[in-house]
Amino acid sequence: MMLRPNQRIKLDDSNDKLFYSYPRFVTHVDEGFIQQLTDLYRDRLKPSTRIFDMMSSWVSHLPEDIEFSHVEGHGLNAEELARNSRFNHYFVQDLNENPKLPLPDRDFDAVLNAVSVQYLQYPEAVFTEIHRILKPGGVAIISFSNRMFYQKAIQAWRDGTEASRVELVKHYFESVPGFSSPEIIARKSTAPNFLQWLGASGGDPFYAVIAYREH
Repeated sequence: MMLRPNQRIKLDDSNDKLFYSYPRFVTHVDEGFIQQLTDLYRDRLKPSTRIFDMMSSWVSHLPEDIEFSHVEGHGLNAEELARNSRFNHYFVQDLNENPKLPLPDRDFDAVLNAVSVQYLQYPEAVFTEIHRILKPGGVAIISFSNRMFYQKAIQAWRDGTEASRVELVKHYFESVPGFSSPEIIARKSTAPNFLQWLGASGGDPFYAVIAYREH
């Protein structure tokens, strides 16, 4: 099922480069989310591999104790990307204008996208590119919460529930032949475990959809 034209619409349809033309040196999710994401990366990423961190910013969520052979960054604000100390190289590109990545086939061991998938208007094209640049056996990790720049998220995301957004990202993977069956990680609260045990709620929910390039 492809997204219908109305599902791709943003409330603010001005050029995304204008919206991201000034840097935002803030974090968009809480510390609990960031810790869970870093732990997931530590579990799934291997040292001395090539990483593509797409739709990224000035903050890296990669584990500080793992060295990678190359980390390629991508985003819409060069000033933010220049501040990210983990990048060996980065480039600026609006994927809604041009989803074709200027990267070679089968060149990366992992593709990461943290809290940005909701802004893709042509996710089928972008996920085709993710598959293309991954090495066979390489992993794609798409993580998100319930936060967003509401005016820039597509209608299918804005109108959805947290559960339907997970299904949407699963569908993005399933729309591209050659990915493994998507794996889901869903944690409704990112409050520390001992607080959850005491019955506390709160914290940004943590979701990740993970798939591997099979062929």
